[in-house]
Amino acid sequence: MAAVARKGDPEAGALFIKVNRFSAGCEVFSGVTDPDGLPAWLRASGPDPVPEADADAYLARQLKYDPDLWVLEIEDPKSAFSLDAPILEL
Repeated sequence: MAAVARKGDPEAGALFIKVNRFSAGCEVFSGVTDPDGLPAWLRASGPDPVPEADADAYLARQLKYDPDLWVLEIEDPKSAFSLDAPILEL
């Protein structure tokens, strides 16, 4: 199941994906571009899954900086979801 949890500005808002794996925790990914200008993702919530409350708190903080942001929430209890672009490691 996937849903647009927050609809932002269609031209200016950043994109975040919250992957909810329930008992395994949540991950929040931020859409970015890599050094070559290609689409990529960052693990915005850190290297390990976090409780859902922590993921939601992170997104709430980001909303203060970018009121135009988009949030797509994916329910993935079987850990079957994968992103369509590489995840950059910092």
